[in-house]
Amino acid sequence: MRLPSSASVDTLCIHAGQEPDPISGAVMTPIVLATTFAQDGPGNLAQGGYDYSRAGNPTRSALEGCLAALEGGRHASAFGSGCAATTAVLLTLKSGDHVLVGDDVYGGTFRIFDRVLAQFGITATFMDMGDPTRVAAAMRAETRLVWMETPSNPLLKVSDIAAIAGVARARGVPLAVDNTFATPVLQRPLSLGATLVVHSTTKYLNGHSDVVGGAVITDDDALAERVRFIQKAVGGVPSPFDCYLVLRGLKTLAVRMKRHVESARALAAWLERHARVAQVRYPGLARGAERALAERQMNGPGGMISFELKGSLEQARDFLRALRIFACAESLGGVESLAEHPAIMTHASVPEGTRRALGIGDGLIRLSVGLEDIGDLISDLERGFAAST
Repeated sequence: MRLPSSASVDTLCIHAGQEPDPISGAVMTPIVLATTFAQDGPGNLAQGGYDYSRAGNPTRSALEGCLAALEGGRHASAFGSGCAATTAVLLTLKSGDHVLVGDDVYGGTFRIFDRVLAQFGITATFMDMGDPTRVAAAMRAETRLVWMETPSNPLLKVSDIAAIAGVARARGVPLAVDNTFATPVLQRPLSLGATLVVHSTTKYLNGHSDVVGGAVITDDDALAERVRFIQKAVGGVPSPFDCYLVLRGLKTLAVRMKRHVESARALAAWLERHARVAQVRYPGLARGAERALAERQMNGPGGMISFELKGSLEQARDFLRALRIFACAESLGGVESLAEHPAIMTHASVPEGTRRALGIGDGLIRLSVGLEDIGDLISDLERGFAAST
């Protein structure tokens, strides 16, 4: 199906990368489970160019085509997890290389830089990327990559993609943006100058908490080839069934994100007025330059909220134990609402001193706002507040 170049993200979610099956006419992409594909003689690949499913698979190709279109890129590679996608990008580096990394990133990403790459001689500097001039000043001769999340996890800091892309481009260094929290419905980093976009497709893109996956999208032909080689060589690829599940989830991404944003806006405003809340972190509540940046860079502030609960660690535990609609669970971006304690759960791999310096303390709660009735969600949080007094 050849889509018009003007097709909106709502249309791309449903149709991009997918053609009716040429044999049956099925409008849903078939799940091709074959591990190997017949060749017309050695090296003469059949139509589609497939030989072995680790290297390529028709169901995965459909997903990759859809993801590339959604992010406005020419190339996409799907992986078995967001961490696998992140690792594939970082495997394009070599010993002695240096990376600038946002100081507030997912704990699993921190762990890859701090505990995995370091043993191979790849160093990382973690820094607040709110000021692009500080990013420029932190560049070294050996800096080979800038890595950022915006909005960040779990503090939801918004960084200027276009400005930092300009800093990186001036040094000939690629910029990778983890776009998991925003999704291409709310933010398209490649259009703002980023070199690579990384996703945990486990989250909003799939949206139903039933598959683990990741993706890398880029317009850079040479970099895409290197990532694709690593994908094939290392083998961190998703199964055809996982690809099908993400494709199915993508069809409702645009409508889901609108509801996530609508409910999160209302919930963040309610939390900001609550007597038990010390501070709410949500791009839709930002003020001044940060708000102007969020409005310029994003089509909506997203469905994630973090807030500081007044009280002790035990009171935070009591709050989470009392919830009935919000599940106390890691991950995010599903149709169901989730609540978690970053210091104990998603960011436990970050050293305590670093967590506290960032503001990831005993009272920080992160919410992934789902699609339930907003009144029910507010009542559930009130139940948590009552139990934690």
